[in-house]
Amino acid sequence: MTVRIDYEAETELPAPYTEIINDVVEAALDYEKCPYEAEVNVVLTGNEEIREINRRFRQVDMPTDVLSFPSLEYGTPSDFEHVEEDFADCFNPESGELMLGDVMISVDKVLEQAEKYGHSPARELAFLTAHSMLHLCGYDHMEDEERLLMEKKQEEILQSRGYTR
Repeated sequence: MTVRIDYEAETELPAPYTEIINDVVEAALDYEKCPYEAEVNVVLTGNEEIREINRRFRQVDMPTDVLSFPSLEYGTPSDFEHVEEDFADCFNPESGELMLGDVMISVDKVLEQAEKYGHSPARELAFLTAHSMLHLCGYDHMEDEERLLMEKKQEEILQSRGYTR
């Protein structure tokens, strides 16, 4: 598993972000039974930068907490059965790892939301990482049923690694 983390935020995150992100990425891939070694890119940024990306890609001109850019399209979330056939170009030729996609997390939002919800920045970062990993595995939350399923999975992933409120 390769997790590339670029810290581009001006605000300092008072949590061991590398350990948390790696831990949650691994937990999510195990939980979703990904049969491949995987590669994920994570950028930790600020509100202004994520606002610009949100505006450019989603036409929403405001900062958000996390953006996920999956490399794969799934018929069913976490259905990795046809990945080698349908997405052969999504394997890194050097490492052989499945390139799942990219994630952007606003450090400013991590801190704001941790305070708002009354838990630690570490727990909020873990939550946003789990949330984005489920997106990279094909989950969405546009419908209530999808949202409830994602919430359940996020909580189970977090609890499996001790990230509780």
